[in-house]
Amino acid sequence: MIPLVIDDFTGVSQAVHNFLISTLGWPSWLAVTLECVGVGIGLLLVYAILALFYILYERKICAYFQCRVGPVRVGPWGLLQSLADTLKILIKELIHLDNIDKFLFALAPYLVVIASMLAFAVLPWGNGLQIIDFNIGIFFLVAVSSIGVLGILLAGWSSANKFTLIGAMRSGAQMVSYELSIGLSVLTMVCLAGTMSVSEICAEQENLWFIFKGHVPAVIAFVIYMIAATAETNRGPFDLPEAESELTAGYHTEYSGIHFGFFYLAEYLNLFIVSGVASLLFFGGWQPLHFPGWDTFNHIMDFCPSIIWFLLKCFVLSYIIIWFKWTFPRLRIDNLLALEWKYLLPINLANLVLMALIIVLGWHIV
Repeated sequence: MIPLVIDDFTGVSQAVHNFLISTLGWPSWLAVTLECVGVGIGLLLVYAILALFYILYERKICAYFQCRVGPVRVGPWGLLQSLADTLKILIKELIHLDNIDKFLFALAPYLVVIASMLAFAVLPWGNGLQIIDFNIGIFFLVAVSSIGVLGILLAGWSSANKFTLIGAMRSGAQMVSYELSIGLSVLTMVCLAGTMSVSEICAEQENLWFIFKGHVPAVIAFVIYMIAATAETNRGPFDLPEAESELTAGYHTEYSGIHFGFFYLAEYLNLFIVSGVASLLFFGGWQPLHFPGWDTFNHIMDFCPSIIWFLLKCFVLSYIIIWFKWTFPRLRIDNLLALEWKYLLPINLANLVLMALIIVLGWHIV
């Protein structure tokens, strides 16, 4: 069955390019420059809007778990609280410290933001609505997401503060360790897809999502990915780098104003990014829920726009990660690393071999 596509963005970029060159008569270099600037501005706007939404989203969920009402004073139902907090951060003074490495101290928050924005650009928002799409998209995504740990290590080391240094070292050990589990979970699903192209991975799930096609190995990979993604984003119960009761605020203790805001934004956008990657690899990205032979059901699912499908999946998966934070107590650092090296990593390796066997034997759903 050919799906009913009610929003196809595939030809939008080419139509805009042709309009600037053919209709307006602009030179090619000027048209490409304007398109790149427009994409950059749009990316920044979506980045900021999603961060504001996620801050309010978690505060409301946290309040629900703790039998509170959450923000209610700024705007109707507290919907403008995140905007008020943003304005407050923007007008805060940047405190200049002595005895620090000023260049690295200023560079660190930008590295964290750049890493999240590069990963942000790879996500498939809708049918044809993707900033970067090439044949090694998943490899690029895994590579750029590892840049963020450099910013965290630089922030802790350049602050010349023992608490920030401890937080940065914890974060480095934690993120480097759990990147292995994330990478192996991603590799398991890449084996099932047979490609590293983000658009092709979405296309492979047109009839059925990978969480169903991959049987037991796909479910195991999803569970391990969610645990590792929670640790990778430094969220509870794996929030040891920012343990308030031990390290004040961890690696960004000495930051203020917009520099602290960069760390804050990147933390919430990383939550969206790991949810988006899970949506892409396990739940079809922007693809609607289709079952082979269920023509009427599939036809109804196609009426929901692709971008809505993607955002809904991301918000549900983010809810699960937030649920972890407000349910489980914080782990000790030795327990956190033991969970990765003694349990998740061996299970992941065995699961990768099992997925390879299923694919070779043809037991997966094509």
